[in-house]
Amino acid sequence: FLLNCMPGSITEAIILAGGLGTRLRSAVPDVPKCMAPINNVPFIAFVVKHFQTQGIKNFIFALGYKSEAFESFLHTVLPAGNYELSIENEPLGTGGAIQLACSKALKSDVVVANGDTLFRVNVQLIADFHCRHKAHCTLALKPMKAFSRYGVVELNENQHVQKFKEKQYFAEGFINGGVYVLNVPAFLGKELPEKFSFEKDYLERFYTEGKMFGITEDAYFIDIGIPEDYERAGIELSADSRH
Repeated sequence: FLLNCMPGSITEAIILAGGLGTRLRSAVPDVPKCMAPINNVPFIAFVVKHFQTQGIKNFIFALGYKSEAFESFLHTVLPAGNYELSIENEPLGTGGAIQLACSKALKSDVVVANGDTLFRVNVQLIADFHCRHKAHCTLALKPMKAFSRYGVVELNENQHVQKFKEKQYFAEGFINGGVYVLNVPAFLGKELPEKFSFEKDYLERFYTEGKMFGITEDAYFIDIGIPEDYERAGIELSADSRH
């Protein structure tokens, strides 16, 4: 591994795709959450397509629950076979899943994203900032108004992460959009346990070391974790699937 990436060099992404989707059961058949269909197209296809437009060439899918549902689908969306599977035998939490997938990473710095959230960020903008600042982790943050479903991330004037605030009602604030650029050696060097939460046990534990940054971008964002937003995705993304 090179210790620091060069701007424009980030071409690999880990997609977290093992979520159970328990809150979506009323709306979606028994498949992993990111495979929930939007006009017969699995939601994760929109995620992959966005990252491809942003210069990502290789994908590592962190899978768990019903991973076999992925196999046939991946051949259709990535026919070139430019992907790897990282399959957990038991739930490892978001951190454990990322840690396992990092063992397959070819580059020192990778994009990490949730397969059940589409945040159309400018990946190379975030990646270039990440590389220039020699960051351990750079978070893509979405400005929001009048919400209580998400916690808030506060930055200082240098864009260092300053504070994480728990979920409550906020009139406005920046939420963690679930897209990160991560320095693999720095992350693996923390020697975290096999099972852990990326958000609680990595981000919220280590941000005080000063190598964690945030970039705000008011790009399209949807998280299909609840039935109302899954239905909204069906309306908003159906136009895309016809292109």
